[in-house]
Amino acid sequence: MNSNAFTPKCILVTGGAGFIGSNFVRYVLANSDDARVINVDCLTYAGNLENLAEIADDKRYLFVKRDICDTDEIVEVCRENGVDCIVHFAAESHVDRSITGPGEFIRTNVQGTLSMLQVARAAGDLRFLQVGTDEVYGSLGDTGLFSEQTPLDPHSPYSASKASADHLVSAFGTTYGLPVLITRCSNNYGPFQFPEKMVPLMINNARHNKPLPVYGKGDNVRDWLYVEDHCSAIWTVLRNGDEGRVYNIGGNSEKQNIEVVRAILRHLGKSEDLITYVKDRPGHDFRYAIDATRIKTELAWEPSVNFEDGLAKTIEWYLEHEEWLDHVVSGAYQKYYDEMYAGR
Repeated sequence: MNSNAFTPKCILVTGGAGFIGSNFVRYVLANSDDARVINVDCLTYAGNLENLAEIADDKRYLFVKRDICDTDEIVEVCRENGVDCIVHFAAESHVDRSITGPGEFIRTNVQGTLSMLQVARAAGDLRFLQVGTDEVYGSLGDTGLFSEQTPLDPHSPYSASKASADHLVSAFGTTYGLPVLITRCSNNYGPFQFPEKMVPLMINNARHNKPLPVYGKGDNVRDWLYVEDHCSAIWTVLRNGDEGRVYNIGGNSEKQNIEVVRAILRHLGKSEDLITYVKDRPGHDFRYAIDATRIKTELAWEPSVNFEDGLAKTIEWYLEHEEWLDHVVSGAYQKYYDEMYAGR
């Protein structure tokens, strides 16, 4: 473990109104007594301030509506608030959307990351943690695991944009000496996930007895990571990771997509007749699996929530927050910013 542990005082979180970002903001405030959080988000369709309603008035939290490409404005936010590190979540993240509209993924994920790296340099060589994805490694067959040494081999516009961003982060570390870290996680699930992603989509469709669309034969394999475990891993890497290092974060929970769908239906007491197989996604990676040995051995982190417990907690959360889910599906959540921040 890094003997020169870093103690964050004021963290700028990009994309902090999104699924993982909002979970991370709440995690930091709950697990640190004095760290402050500045949440920079431009509130695209996946950014939802209702995710953070419970901490909106916390004196250690500040929301700033900005585009991550507004470099000069965000530099000023950093200087005015004494920001000492950046955790960069903000990204377009849905593979299907990247296939139909790749341009926005390049702007946000590549140009946006470059902008934030320039912010980090201009604001005093801030510690910079890039939140990445295992999708940059490409696809595995029936065996094998992605390690940090696995060559990058992205297969979708989304994963290509994230691989490009990771290379930029590494280059800024090497070229300018910026203190950078990169994490690459497996598939996240949990509360507040936008219902275009598989788990909340299936939960929402099942509760309305609508068809559950499954690509191909449903035999694609993913490693599932409960979002709070992901947040604890990022917090660990931010404080104790070695600069210039990549850390894979996995959930040790490989499942075929069809297994996950069937588990959701069982939990909800719904018939498997709702499953509808649809034409497979172009370039659909067959299997992802993470070797998380480095973060376990070097930083003493490993997941605490197994998939069965995590999925049950996730389903119950959505059932208990149907109003949140209905707001997201209808688009009503997008009015929250105007109502909450009018006159501020």
